[in-house]
Amino acid sequence: MAQEPFGAKPARFVAAWRRPRRRGPGGPGQYAIQSALWPGRFRLTATQDRLTLRLVVYNIRYATGTGPAFHLPVPGAGYLRSNRKILAGITDFLRAENPDVVGLVEVDTGSIRTGMVNQAESIAAELGHYSTFQCKYGASSINHLMPIVRKQGNAFLSAPHVHGERFHYFDAGIKRLIIELELENVCVFLVHLSLKFRHRQYQLRSLHDLIVKSKKPVIVAGDFNTFWGTHEIYLFMRAAGLRSANSAGLPSFPARVPRIELDFILVSEGIEVTDFRVPDVRFSDHRPLVCDFHVRAEEQRSAAA
Repeated sequence: MAQEPFGAKPARFVAAWRRPRRRGPGGPGQYAIQSALWPGRFRLTATQDRLTLRLVVYNIRYATGTGPAFHLPVPGAGYLRSNRKILAGITDFLRAENPDVVGLVEVDTGSIRTGMVNQAESIAAELGHYSTFQCKYGASSINHLMPIVRKQGNAFLSAPHVHGERFHYFDAGIKRLIIELELENVCVFLVHLSLKFRHRQYQLRSLHDLIVKSKKPVIVAGDFNTFWGTHEIYLFMRAAGLRSANSAGLPSFPARVPRIELDFILVSEGIEVTDFRVPDVRFSDHRPLVCDFHVRAEEQRSAAA
């Protein structure tokens, strides 16, 4: 029997270990720096000596859904209305995946569209994760003056030991936010690149200059909008010493019948990918990426030095 696509119709979820419902005490949009690891949080590999982390990256389209109704009564009208059933479905999917880190692209941080519900905090509370989020437009952007749009951002949700988070901004493009999440042995960068090819190239150059400064192994993830093909990021990957966790080149867009690889998880040397999937999940116009990885022992020692 063919497996039902997640989100296409009511699905049965495999029971997963449920963490306590708690949020980061550092306040909205901030991580509290923890000194203890969450119990039962990590997966052990077959050798029982390495911790494997699971990263999920998902452009959730502000939980506005998909389908023909999204463009009624006028094209794009769906962006003005969020659906709490869709948000609940996304939350249930993430709970079933039991991730250590979640990178959310196109998240509403509390506008009139969602009834002032911060989607990042809502999902984090259900998962027992800490959350950090920020508006994805530059500080001087006129978008900060526009209702709904000024609450559009990206977010990290995380359960493991967090050493800190930083917000960086590109100099080009409309969507400029880079979120850097620093864990014990790895730094994860979340991006949503420009729709314009020229701006994407400027952004990739700035991203290269940022990540090469990291003293830890890095992961760069998000929606790259590579409509012209993955060759767009080839030189960036070579220069930064990155490789794609999606070695099979599985497409992620559009969700119903994926044809294009727009979403990426790129990893540096010292990170070993043990599993990668693009689940058939249709709560958004993108499918999510699920990546299991661990940092090699020698890189862990180097990061701790």
